[in-house]
Amino acid sequence: MATSEDYMEFVCGQLAGAGAVRRRKIFGEYMVYVNDKPLLLVCDNTVFVKILPELSAVLTGAETALPYEGGKPHYILDIENRELVRTVVEILEPITPLPGPGK
Repeated sequence: MATSEDYMEFVCGQLAGAGAVRRRKIFGEYMVYVNDKPLLLVCDNTVFVKILPELSAVLTGAETALPYEGGKPHYILDIENRELVRTVVEILEPITPLPGPGK
């Protein structure tokens, strides 16, 4: 099941005020960028966040899953919890590098 356009609108709406938000379709699903940094992966109407030590305190007990076959486990982000989403973005945005130039 692919991610719906309505769900992507909801996800981007939850990120309002976090910075410049955009999304890009990749492999039939979406990467969500904040200030041009890739922070969230959205697959099958589920928001995933890379498992990083910096997030362990705020995502303790969060469910983990594979976003796609062959992928690494990621945290599943409760996108409906706006306060949690803001906290995760505040942690990730400064430590996530800008992507390199395309080929």
